[in-house]
Amino acid sequence: MEETDREAVATAVQRVAGMLQRPDQLDKVEQYRRREARKKASVEARLKAAIQSQLDGVRTGLSQLHNALNDVKDIQQSLIDVNKDWRQSINTIENLKDVKDAVVQHSQLAAAVENLKNIFSVPEIVRETHDLIERGELLQAHRKLMDLECSRDDLMYEQYRMDSKNTHDMNLIHTYFGDMQKLSEELAKQLWMVVQRSLVTVRRDPTLLVSVVRIIEREEKIDRRMLDRKKQTGFIPPGRPKKWKEKMFNILERTVSTRIEGTQADTRESDKMWLVRHLEIIRKYVLDDLLVAKTLLDQCFPPHYDIFNRLLNMYHQALATRMQELAAEDLEANEIVSLLSWVLNTYTSAEMMGNSELSPEVDVNSLDALISQNVVDQLLSKYMSTLTSNIIGWLRKALETDKKDWIKETEPEADQDGYYQTTLPAIVFQINEDLKTKVLILCLQQMNSFLTRYKDEAQFYKEDHLKNRQYPQCYVQYMIAVINNCQTFKESIISLKRKYLKSDMEDTLSISHANMDATLDIIAKEGCSSLLDEVFMDLEPHLNELMTKKWLMGSNAVGTICVTVEDYFNDFARIKKPYKKTMTLEAHRRVVVEYIRAIMLKRISFKNAEERKEGAERMIKEAEQFRFLFKKLAAGSGEDTEGLCDIIEAIAEVIKLTDPSLLYLEVSTLVSKYPDIRDDHIAALLTVRGDASRDMKQTIIETLDQGPSQPNPNYVPIFKEITVPTLTVPKLLK
Repeated sequence: MEETDREAVATAVQRVAGMLQRPDQLDKVEQYRRREARKKASVEARLKAAIQSQLDGVRTGLSQLHNALNDVKDIQQSLIDVNKDWRQSINTIENLKDVKDAVVQHSQLAAAVENLKNIFSVPEIVRETHDLIERGELLQAHRKLMDLECSRDDLMYEQYRMDSKNTHDMNLIHTYFGDMQKLSEELAKQLWMVVQRSLVTVRRDPTLLVSVVRIIEREEKIDRRMLDRKKQTGFIPPGRPKKWKEKMFNILERTVSTRIEGTQADTRESDKMWLVRHLEIIRKYVLDDLLVAKTLLDQCFPPHYDIFNRLLNMYHQALATRMQELAAEDLEANEIVSLLSWVLNTYTSAEMMGNSELSPEVDVNSLDALISQNVVDQLLSKYMSTLTSNIIGWLRKALETDKKDWIKETEPEADQDGYYQTTLPAIVFQINEDLKTKVLILCLQQMNSFLTRYKDEAQFYKEDHLKNRQYPQCYVQYMIAVINNCQTFKESIISLKRKYLKSDMEDTLSISHANMDATLDIIAKEGCSSLLDEVFMDLEPHLNELMTKKWLMGSNAVGTICVTVEDYFNDFARIKKPYKKTMTLEAHRRVVVEYIRAIMLKRISFKNAEERKEGAERMIKEAEQFRFLFKKLAAGSGEDTEGLCDIIEAIAEVIKLTDPSLLYLEVSTLVSKYPDIRDDHIAALLTVRGDASRDMKQTIIETLDQGPSQPNPNYVPIFKEITVPTLTVPKLLK
């Protein structure tokens, strides 16, 4: 306690010393004393209230514990009474055993009487059901089959209840209803035939398909009921659960696989374009089937079947299996190109899964790859190997052709200058041009995924550096190289396309090219942002020095900021256009934002007109330093670097103003130039001035809120990025 008292006295002394720093504050000693007395009384009242609340809680808890103890005793006595009654009732239960047996026997006889009609007419019902199945009246046939099964199941259940170990009687009932199982299998065969042809049936006779689905739903309900009864009694009829819904989906899956596999009409020996035809037939069949499934089939099934998405997944899996089978074959070079082009482009294009009529149910971005990246790499490797062999063969053939020309009796052809020549060079380079086109198309198709990986690796590079800014040593230089690579990629892609692709081929790759450009721009933008983050991490201590007493007394923080930025930009000079221009503008904007944020943090409040004038002139001077720096850094870019620094000067004019009566006009001018200034910005700015009364702040803000706003259409909002921390407008007005 003594230590606590000493700490309290020391704190009080320090607080009083803080209050009485100037002689004129001695006049307010009585006012301070009364204020502290009120605070003390308030604290004591809250403390008393808290202690009283705790005491009330303890009293309530003790009362509840006492009640709980009484309840436990009552429950204990009740349990003793129950146990006593239970022991007395044991003999009574034994005496009722004969009654229980009579009830079971009565239940069995009642079930037998209830099903008597069906029992004697089983052969007739079987014949009628068989005829209904042959006539295609499946719903009526299933209704009769359900009646037979219900009679058999009830009889077997009652027999099970009477004597579960009597297998002879159970087998007798099962044998008597033996034809019923054959009917069930015959009906199931008809159902699966309809399911196999569901995409055709739904166009010709959707009612038949709906009947099949209704029958399957009936069987699913019976399965669930029988399984629930098994949990309660242990009895389940023979043949249950049928799981017809599961079988239906299995049959659909086999049907889809068979349909995909059956589209290959030719072989390489009969048609060199066999694979192209095979893939085109698959594309057409799959698209047509999915469109039918979405528009017609989906209406014939209950929503919880989710039939379209189930079919979509079946087709996707069947296609993946088929594509992997094709990839495993001994494909020729042109066949590898066709396969990869179909898998990587056609499958997700508007000609297939990306078709507008399939959206929004089909999202191509969520579909898994038909073949793994490892298989793609293997095919590409095989393709290049095959190309090498083909080049050798083609060159050998071209040379043989040329050698035949050597023994002709006529003179060789001459070029435009009269020099002799053969067609060999033209043949060789024409071959190479064709090969380059094929390889280029494949490379461009793979560039999107490569650039995505490139972007991710650049991000990992930045994150690793932030863990230890000393590593790697040349982080800035290599990040600049990453940014420059983006421009090099763009130029190289354009050059290769212009050189090797025909105009009709460029149209097919236009979307892919646009995606590559967008990804490259993102990589470059994130790289520039990473470099600027590096700059501003070094600037942070100097930015924290702005708008403080030290700054007003002559700190060189802005000079240090300018030198640091210029030093970094000496390295950034190796960044290619247009990224360097964009980065310079962003650096300029961020410096101005941080400077204005320092003002809005209210680190300083000027005491008199002389301080306001000195601070405002310093702000104008530093704005000019920023303007000179970024004008120098942006030299030759043709960009306007004046506007951002004008904001600092406009704020300085508000602070510099000597006549408070003109303050509203000056602030309104500032708001008209920069319409994204909020009330908390204005209140913070007036707080920094130090001479605006509460009423004046309130009047200025309310008047500005009522005034019209005429923003400059060319103005890019900057204040929306700047928050005034913790203090709200009402607090700032106090």
